[in-house]
Amino acid sequence: MRIHCIGINHNTAPLSLREKMALDEDATRAALARLACGHLARSIAEMIIISTCNRIEIYTASHQLAYADLEDFLSDVRGVAVDEFHPHLYRLQGMDAARHLFDVTAGLDSLVIGEPQILGQVTRALELARGQNTAGPTLNRLFQSAIHAGKRARTETAISRNPASVSSLAASVAEKNLGSIKTASVVVIGAGEMAELTVEALRKRGVEKIRVVNRTLERAQEVAQRWGAESSTFEFIHEALSNADIVISSTGAPHVIITADMAARAMQARPQRPLILMDIALPRDIDPDAENIPNVKVFDLDHLSAKLEDSLAQRMSQVPQVKAILAQELAEFEAFMQSLEMLPIIADIRQQAEIIRAAELQKSLRHMPDLTDRERERIELLTQSLVKKILDHPTRRLKDEAACPHAPEYATVARTLFGLQPDNGLCGFSGAACPIAAD
Repeated sequence: MRIHCIGINHNTAPLSLREKMALDEDATRAALARLACGHLARSIAEMIIISTCNRIEIYTASHQLAYADLEDFLSDVRGVAVDEFHPHLYRLQGMDAARHLFDVTAGLDSLVIGEPQILGQVTRALELARGQNTAGPTLNRLFQSAIHAGKRARTETAISRNPASVSSLAASVAEKNLGSIKTASVVVIGAGEMAELTVEALRKRGVEKIRVVNRTLERAQEVAQRWGAESSTFEFIHEALSNADIVISSTGAPHVIITADMAARAMQARPQRPLILMDIALPRDIDPDAENIPNVKVFDLDHLSAKLEDSLAQRMSQVPQVKAILAQELAEFEAFMQSLEMLPIIADIRQQAEIIRAAELQKSLRHMPDLTDRERERIELLTQSLVKKILDHPTRRLKDEAACPHAPEYATVARTLFGLQPDNGLCGFSGAACPIAAD
């Protein structure tokens, strides 16, 4: 059984194409369901699809597969001509495909290195495939191994511990300056992508009270409803400032949204209560002079960018440790796959032995017509036990040697010694002549 992968990601394709190719969960289920009724079912035994904003990847386990057929399948599923996405595709097989998936789950192949969301997305991709019965023993083991490796990378190293986006860093800096922010009152000004990412980062830190303030109420409500937050328009911004512990502003306005005077007025009613103003807009939304007001702290993109570079550098320093973990996990997965590849030889040996045993037994029994049924049964069991004991050591040794570098040589010798038919297939992991048939 060979593993294949085709895909596009943020490194190979522009956002406009990734948007065209992306699948939501319903579309993923529908695509997987098509496998059972299409011509690909004759060659593909298993399939899992990973689809996120930064990638779409199809993993398959198959006896024989032409990449062109898989590309046609993807084209049909998305309604996008093959010529449009073909130049952006990567095509991987065997351990190259496995290694890529391990990198993905560990966050090494992400737009922001170490980002945590991809681990959950890969887990969900496996769940969706299981729901459509397209994840068999090979891909199940591959994805479970990759997910385990991704979890180890995040628990045994700091690859995901330092904030690596402006929105998550803003939430982190606010928390460090205020202490616990779970019960803090947070105002997010703006309702664009950056503002929504900020709301998401705040929710992940357990913040309960968030208000989204925007020029238009409709857009503020859209974001607020998705994250269970409150919403209001700019006409209530003075009230929002007076009640806030943290204000994070990210609008596309060409002018300042929060002036120093507005911050001063907000502090009149709560002079001893700190106010943290986070400006992640360009051009700036918050007057930097607000920093001069007692108990008001202002952070802008310059402050955050310096911290972000340091944070990313800390993540990058963890890459060697992550790669060491992945190498261990990949070695275990490869050993497992190689052990599976030896099973057909063992099955052939046992089948041949059984054929010989049964034939020789029948010859002997023809010369002993006076045996009772009970006696014949005892002789049958005796011959079965003899064959089992004789084959026990060599078959166990074949299993043990399956994971060693010389496994192909062992397989060839085994087939020669037992007079088995040679196999001319290609091993899905080494790319060399493989001594066993596909399972």
